[in-house]
Amino acid sequence: MNRALFLDRDGVVNLDDGYTHSPEQLRFVPGIFELCRAAAARGFALVIVTNQSGIGRGYYTEAEYRVFTAEMLAQLRAAGIDIAAVYHCPFHPDGVGRYRREHSWRKPNPGMLLDAARALDLDLAASVLIGDGARDMVAARRAGIGVALRVAKPGAENRDVGDPDAVLDSVVAALAWFAARFPLR
Repeated sequence: MNRALFLDRDGVVNLDDGYTHSPEQLRFVPGIFELCRAAAARGFALVIVTNQSGIGRGYYTEAEYRVFTAEMLAQLRAAGIDIAAVYHCPFHPDGVGRYRREHSWRKPNPGMLLDAARALDLDLAASVLIGDGARDMVAARRAGIGVALRVAKPGAENRDVGDPDAVLDSVVAALAWFAARFPLR
């Protein structure tokens, strides 16, 4: 079995402008390239797991999401970063049409993480999740992920909601934590 570094998208991989979905909005969070490279060098598969309620709410389409994701992955690949998989959940209880429902993939539910583990043969107890919200932390705990780190949102109240193993002030701080916890051999 393999271990993974699960990454929430908005606020961890890319800056969160609120329902970010257009390639023109794509700006990477400082330190994310270095964090991904450090994790890959230590044998972690990189997996992005993201709620995308903007699709469910009708703010943008699945097609627009796919264009954004393709651009994000192309830029990561150009920087030498291979993302093993991207999982997203477009459903929301307040969504519209077919998207209006609860779903096992919508964090804080662990469905995306559990399905990724099955598809990629991942050892969740040996894996790490980095997110920026309580939903991420709860999903990690429910899935049995070994370490859950929360990156604080700038300007927000950043209590230890969701029982993270640590709350760090940035992705750069997460990189330092990760490198110290998992030294290269």
